[in-house]
Amino acid sequence: DRAVSNGAKVINLSLGGSSPASILVNAINRAATAGVVIVVSSGNDGAANPDLFASGLRQAGNGNVIIAGSVDKTNVISSFTNQAGTEQQWFLNALGEQVCCTYENGVIKTTTTNGQNYVTVSSGTSFSAPQIAGAAALLFQAFPNLTAAQVVSLLLKTATDGGASGTDAIYGRGILDIAAAFAPQGTTSLAGSSTLLAMSDTAAVTSPAMGDATQAAALSTLVLDSYNRAYRVNLAASLNGAQIAPKLTSALTSQMRQMVTGTDKVALAFTVDNSGHVAAMPWTRQLSLSRSDAEKAKVLAARIVARISPKAQMGFAFSGGADGLVAQMQGHDQPAFLIAGNPLQDTGFARSGQTSFALRRDMGGALQGWGLTVSAERGEAISAAPLRIGGSAINQRSMDMTSRFGVAMDRQFGGLTTNFAASWLSEDRTILGARFANALGTRGATTLFLDAGLGWNASENLRFGAAWRQGFTHIRSGATVMGGSHLASNAWAIDASRQNALKQGDSLSFRLSQPLRVASGGIGFNLPTSYNYATLSPTYGISTLNLAPKGREMTSELAWHAPMLGGAGGASVYFRHNPGNYSQIAADKGVAFSWNGRF
Repeated sequence: DRAVSNGAKVINLSLGGSSPASILVNAINRAATAGVVIVVSSGNDGAANPDLFASGLRQAGNGNVIIAGSVDKTNVISSFTNQAGTEQQWFLNALGEQVCCTYENGVIKTTTTNGQNYVTVSSGTSFSAPQIAGAAALLFQAFPNLTAAQVVSLLLKTATDGGASGTDAIYGRGILDIAAAFAPQGTTSLAGSSTLLAMSDTAAVTSPAMGDATQAAALSTLVLDSYNRAYRVNLAASLNGAQIAPKLTSALTSQMRQMVTGTDKVALAFTVDNSGHVAAMPWTRQLSLSRSDAEKAKVLAARIVARISPKAQMGFAFSGGADGLVAQMQGHDQPAFLIAGNPLQDTGFARSGQTSFALRRDMGGALQGWGLTVSAERGEAISAAPLRIGGSAINQRSMDMTSRFGVAMDRQFGGLTTNFAASWLSEDRTILGARFANALGTRGATTLFLDAGLGWNASENLRFGAAWRQGFTHIRSGATVMGGSHLASNAWAIDASRQNALKQGDSLSFRLSQPLRVASGGIGFNLPTSYNYATLSPTYGISTLNLAPKGREMTSELAWHAPMLGGAGGASVYFRHNPGNYSQIAADKGVAFSWNGRF
């Protein structure tokens, strides 16, 4: 009673014997009702059940009493200890054999016999009980919100199993494990929120445009476990960057074929899968259907362009983006490259299941000679790290939808062709292709892309080209995302192409390009930084996740194409510096030869 009145949270009773008197039973009941944890020794008679003294106190303790047994240093039950028996649900063991030591004046007492120094060790459940009581005190000290019942629950449920599997009549619940009792239990959620955030789960998967940005990231916050205990976690440790796509292998093994037909009024193009398994590699099928559809269909994509009047064209694409549709309607003649992509068709991440529409009109009056094209598309963002999020909560989102609307102007001045475009990309959940855990409260983003392209036919056989795409991404504010978060990105390419370079009918082309890359910016998160156990509420602070990579991919490629042996042959030599925008990744370089024929 005196201990309770002075604010004690834990009482240790290294005592044993016969049934306790009513005065002690009543005192134990009052202590347990006041929220005190009581630990009592099981006794040292080597019996199958604890002392009547221990079981009597446990019955009076309203679930707040632990009975302490003894194990040796190898976690084997001590021969002298009274075992769990009928009290196995409340029985916990700790080291009770050869416990060091006896102290005098704050130092270990030693004795000398025959010239050798000895320390005194003790054995008994009276020495295992204080260790369990000390563990309870540490839990109360570290987590002031815990009740006595919760402390008892934590110590019992986190015990190391001993003897027979599970709770048994010898070891009871097992052996004290303080580290396990301090570790988070059950599901975890962001402090101040009911949204789950598993500490082992993936916090985010970024896109190829963000490259190695996550490697230098820092994003610290607090989560609460099922006992409402606060833990500091560095979410940067669970940020995954995009996987680097094996572009050469994909390009050569996809076994997709283009089939084109039409008249001066209608043009049709189909992408056909010859392999039956191309759907397994999403980055090889920029124009294909979703995975489930691709496994069922041979036709992966289709494009239809029709001239609906002398000055107007209309086009549709299925499983294809609007950029390629617009380029076809503008009549742009681009050299073909195996690896180096076109920046005006790069959004920084892969998409699938796209449908797109475009309408083009040749202008008159003051805009005579100009062409105006409007376009729209809708699709789904593909994760850039599918192998790394297989078991994560992020992967449970089957579709992260995207939509895009664009306006383009183009004109030809003799041998000079120009085109300018603006498009607005809206992402429902992703941010330039990056996917974040639900607990981080991201609500997608809107990106404005500004494009400029230039082509110059210097002679009948010589052509030069250049293209630039600039992106401005506004990240929508949400539960934890601060307003004003934004990204700036860009992509570019310069190329040259010569027809009839080595033989009649061939082409030799060179391109130097940078795929879309985040140049600056990040996301400002308003996250819990500390926790007040008195008010059970967190304090918030701003943490910025920088998404600009250190690496910068630069791709150069020399490509040759020519009619060959009744088909079409080609060769490419390429070099990718910092592939995938990863500065520490070795350069990707290679040579490819290909030939396609019709049988």
